[in-house]
Amino acid sequence: MNHYTRLQIKGYEDVVRCDNSDVGFTAWISIHNSNRGPALGGCRVWNYDNKDEALIDVLRLSRGMTYKNALARLPIGGGKSVVHTDITTVNRAAMFAAIGDFVETFDGLYIIAEDVNSTLEDMEIVKEKTNHVATVGASGNPSPFTAYGVYCAIKACVKFKLQRDTLDGLTVAVQGVGETGGRLAELLYKDHCNIIATDINQENLQRLAGRVDFQRVPPAEIYTTGCDIFSPCALGGILNEQTIPALLCQIVAGSANNQLLTDKDGERLHRRGILYAPDYAVNAGGVINISCELGTQYNREKAKKRTSRIESTLLEIFRTAKQRSRPPHVIADCLAENLFSLRAAA
Repeated sequence: MNHYTRLQIKGYEDVVRCDNSDVGFTAWISIHNSNRGPALGGCRVWNYDNKDEALIDVLRLSRGMTYKNALARLPIGGGKSVVHTDITTVNRAAMFAAIGDFVETFDGLYIIAEDVNSTLEDMEIVKEKTNHVATVGASGNPSPFTAYGVYCAIKACVKFKLQRDTLDGLTVAVQGVGETGGRLAELLYKDHCNIIATDINQENLQRLAGRVDFQRVPPAEIYTTGCDIFSPCALGGILNEQTIPALLCQIVAGSANNQLLTDKDGERLHRRGILYAPDYAVNAGGVINISCELGTQYNREKAKKRTSRIESTLLEIFRTAKQRSRPPHVIADCLAENLFSLRAAA
């Protein structure tokens, strides 16, 4: 049975904790901002070191979704759900049924979707308990669109930083080659890039090896591997005062959420002359795809066209950042904040 506790956290509209000792999980749903519409964000399942760490993650992720959805000009707000459990031992069907009950308590103010360690099949179980579920409709798995959006972002970075219109011959180091990172590696390989890849999951590397020729490096060595573009496609917080001095790249652009451990790390990249593409601008393809099925008939080509606009959005950010002599992440934040604050004023 679910037991709910509402938390009062400054800067967030609603944060609720759900404890279920029968199934064996603790979950949180965080709505950061709904000025542009109901909050949409995926469900991350992870065995965190402790519950405080899980709470910090859901807060960071839901805030990131507000900025991502606003910058993509979507009529939705930012939210997220995080489930703290051991996914290898928990009764998966019972857990996602309980998560469906949890989502239903928000009465449409939060829309759930798949994310790390949650699948389309899991969302089908959630949908048995609530209608406020995305990705189980016509749009399907968002990962191909997330990967395509990162590919468009890399093209923008190369155009701006390297003054090149093609990716031919460039070397890209991809950190994490799961659903999104693996698809990105395929897109880049087809565009004649040299791929370097790492992953803590050897199965992901083995699957990719059947489709792409690439150089493998151990996870700890990806930061010190020479490349043109470093593409973080795993978990967040990997750009920090330890890793940034070690980077041997000109561009950072990847799908991982919350890549900067702190805002100061964006400044560190800027001082080093490394072009950083703000992660929530880069990885918006999945949510753009999902938004194309909300309240309308889904059209795949329309979703792909909207996702391709990530390239022009980033070029706008980079040009403004250069004009103002500011790091790109600062400009992106200002633009996103204007977009979700203006909706509130209207």
